[in-house]
Amino acid sequence: MRIAFACCGLLVAVYAEPATAQGDFRHPHLRPPGKVAVALKRVQARPLQRTASAFSGPVLNPGASEVTPARSVPPWHWRVLRTAWTDADEKAYGEFVRRIGESKCRRVHECLADAQSNPLYSESNPPGMRFTSDCADLPYMLRAYFAWKNGLPFSYSAAVSPLGQSDDIRYTEGGNRVSQRRDLTGPVIDARRAIPRLVHAISSAHYRIAPAYTGTQLPDHYPVKVSPEGIKPGTIIYDPDGHLAVVYKVTREGRIHFIDAHPDNSLTRGVYGRSFRRDRPALGAGFKRWRPQTLVGAKELPDGSYQGGRIVLAVDKDLADWSDEQFFGTEPNPPHAWDKARFVHDGQALDYYEFVRLRLAEPNFKYDPLDETRFMLRTICADIGHRVDAVNVAVKARIHLRPQPARLPDNIYGTTGDWETYSTPSRDARLRSSFKDLRDEVARFLDMAATGSPRLNYTGHDIRRDLREVYLQETSACTFTYTRSNGAHKQLSLADLQRRLFRLSFDPHHCVERRWGADDAEEVASCADAADKADWYAAEQRLRNQIDRAYFVEMSFTLPDLRRKAPGSGLDAPPDTDVMALLGE
Repeated sequence: MRIAFACCGLLVAVYAEPATAQGDFRHPHLRPPGKVAVALKRVQARPLQRTASAFSGPVLNPGASEVTPARSVPPWHWRVLRTAWTDADEKAYGEFVRRIGESKCRRVHECLADAQSNPLYSESNPPGMRFTSDCADLPYMLRAYFAWKNGLPFSYSAAVSPLGQSDDIRYTEGGNRVSQRRDLTGPVIDARRAIPRLVHAISSAHYRIAPAYTGTQLPDHYPVKVSPEGIKPGTIIYDPDGHLAVVYKVTREGRIHFIDAHPDNSLTRGVYGRSFRRDRPALGAGFKRWRPQTLVGAKELPDGSYQGGRIVLAVDKDLADWSDEQFFGTEPNPPHAWDKARFVHDGQALDYYEFVRLRLAEPNFKYDPLDETRFMLRTICADIGHRVDAVNVAVKARIHLRPQPARLPDNIYGTTGDWETYSTPSRDARLRSSFKDLRDEVARFLDMAATGSPRLNYTGHDIRRDLREVYLQETSACTFTYTRSNGAHKQLSLADLQRRLFRLSFDPHHCVERRWGADDAEEVASCADAADKADWYAAEQRLRNQIDRAYFVEMSFTLPDLRRKAPGSGLDAPPDTDVMALLGE
């Protein structure tokens, strides 16, 4: 993370108004006496007025022999004011995440630097401090930021090591263990440096830890029971294919809404489903919450802050909501037979993803097939909007004007550098998976209607016709436009994108027309790609045909490798995602 420092003036206005309807996200004893709140407003640049703030008071002067009162505490100073996170802290953290999720912010820095999305921004951020994050960093970034703003202790796993041999610690087949922890205990914690240092240390490898962990240093997270108490705002979702998300809302229908970040610093929103793979317990996939932390042995200073000491994490046996049922099921099951786990809800054995949905839904929930189909289509529409942003970032960086590399990366889904920042293989695979899930769900609703399932809430007379009408309405209403290589604008609908779904190029070296799967001669005509790029685009079709992200496959393919269909280079034909063919034209 690059941090630039600048100077600006802050005008501090003190007032004594009650909390707003949006909620007060800071704890009462962190406010000045009399529950006085503090508002910070930017004004014309001038010498900084050092006025009392919620975090003002004596500070430790490293050059002095004793603690002396200070005119104010710098905004970057992370003062530890309490020794442990409470239930109230956890609830406030969930509200903090919820506000970000329900806002319209689209980049990580924007989300934390705007009072509309960040309820803690009224405390201001240090001038010039920027926040960047990819998917693995996001849970740590949000947690550390909240701890800093609320004077809470924070510790994290600074390093992990593989259990067994591994070429990439993010995708170890036996999971990882924590090899080093770092406590933020002072004497002076500079958030401008502590948070970037944290972000630099974290990768998805820090989540790849088995539920039955036996290491000497505890991990930051633990697996939770599939329940409204375990899966709520602030809960983390780990996909063993290397992706992370943070839950910001769970609806009455049992839908889990999440936020996630990407290497280009964008922040997107989605809904939990089959694109988050369930896998071996050793990989630690699934839902996790933060392990409670307690600061012990610290010295309390005259200003009420704590310095030094060490941070102790709660062990599994002391965690009331610790559970490994998402790995081994709700019924007795041999420890090594995770793939045969049974998930029973209300006396009925269910598919894992439906089990999660019904466990979190309100009692007596029934599927409304029209509402479900409409919701899935609108979610896909939102995902397409995120892809528009991702492609635009690559075009703006002029990656498509670079020569085509002689080889693909070692693995197109898990890599680093410009390919990680500007390519879209994982994003596209998730999009294709969403269309596949949509078709499968529509087929399930048709079967449920045909068998008179009591779990279906449909009172119409022709479900096939009604579903077709919803599909046509939503796919026509969802449109987007991209700028062609010749400057002309091309508008596409969701229906158009479904038809060209498996032609969308994930390769940032291709022209924008191929990035959007252009197939007719007029649209392709504006593509300025050289002949070798056209050859690569054609040869990468088998990779575009697959919806599973194969992180363990060596993919440093050359053009001849792709043409001869080298092992791991994809599928000859894509899966069926055609909903209209299922519903009848």
